[in-house]
Amino acid sequence: MKIDFSTSNRIIFGCGEFRKIADLIKGWGHRAFVIRGNNPTYGKEFFEIIDGLDLEVTYFKVDKEPDIALLTAAVKLARENKCEFVIGFGGGSVIDTGKAVAALLNNDGDLMDYLEIVGKGLHLENISKPYLAIPSTAGTGSEVTRNAVIDVPEKKVKVSMRNAYMLPKIALVDPELTLGLPKNITATTGMDAFVQVIEPYVCNSPNPMVDMFCRDAIPRAAAKLFLAFQDGSNIKARENMAWVSLMGGLSLANAKLGAVHGFAGPIGGMFHAPHGAICACLLPAVMRVNIENLKNAEPQNASLMRYREIAVWLTNDLKAEVDDSIHFIETLCKSINIPRLHEIGIMEKDFALIVEKSKHSSSMKGNPVQLPDAELTRILELSF
Repeated sequence: MKIDFSTSNRIIFGCGEFRKIADLIKGWGHRAFVIRGNNPTYGKEFFEIIDGLDLEVTYFKVDKEPDIALLTAAVKLARENKCEFVIGFGGGSVIDTGKAVAALLNNDGDLMDYLEIVGKGLHLENISKPYLAIPSTAGTGSEVTRNAVIDVPEKKVKVSMRNAYMLPKIALVDPELTLGLPKNITATTGMDAFVQVIEPYVCNSPNPMVDMFCRDAIPRAAAKLFLAFQDGSNIKARENMAWVSLMGGLSLANAKLGAVHGFAGPIGGMFHAPHGAICACLLPAVMRVNIENLKNAEPQNASLMRYREIAVWLTNDLKAEVDDSIHFIETLCKSINIPRLHEIGIMEKDFALIVEKSKHSSSMKGNPVQLPDAELTRILELSF
């Protein structure tokens, strides 16, 4: 057995833990760069704590998925104010922005020097400035991953800045901070987290340590996501989904993914739709096509056995078969109003280009079975 596992230097999880922020950043410096989301009223108590500390605070608002222009502006502002550490409070876009800023504050050059595909892809020479990552959604798990996803609109692609030095110094996950999430964000971020514990579990190269996280998180998501959607003040449901999100981040950072994320990357670069909504929309069809192809071509494949395990966890029925997992996810997506592909702006004429781009994505290479173009197209058709 071999494993390779990386994560943030320290992970803190629990209700009310965000109120201890003063102790967590002690010794980091006096000048803070604080990144926040678009809603000026969200996280009022958190920002009251920040404003009450003896710090010189430079605020930066992230109102969209980070792109080159936004990140260049953020780094410029942080450097001009000689910021010594970074705090990110928000969804995945905020957390990713913080990772890139913290890295560039302690490394020479600009963003393009370090970007994959569209840039030079250079490695960071120095560890990032201290970064406290605090998610306000239960979805991406970005607080424990080593990359920042960056939109390049002119090329209709998303790329990563990636390095182990980008792992936050502290990841603080406090379920209380997700209590105010609206239903649509609860649904799409929750399904994002759900996908991120399903795909690593059935991928073609699983990680034994990641398996433990997935076995714990999949039943929790099955039992609690709809409850969190139905009643956003249900702190137990919120706590469970925050845990699923954290487990998803740990899982995707240390095992492979699959066709859902293989499609989601290219689609996200071509169309401005939430990553979680894309993943959720695709998940039932990917499960269906994967299971059918495994049954036909590789009936003894271990991933097929894992799909059956997932069916048992989702339905809480020891006699459940693999197809029951598909039905469960389809029903859940309908019950929490997950949009179809056509509802997020995709047209059938786009399918060929999406398939072509997705075949070359790193995530697609982790899918439990290799799918020909016709089957990839069928996934899009079933999700349309």
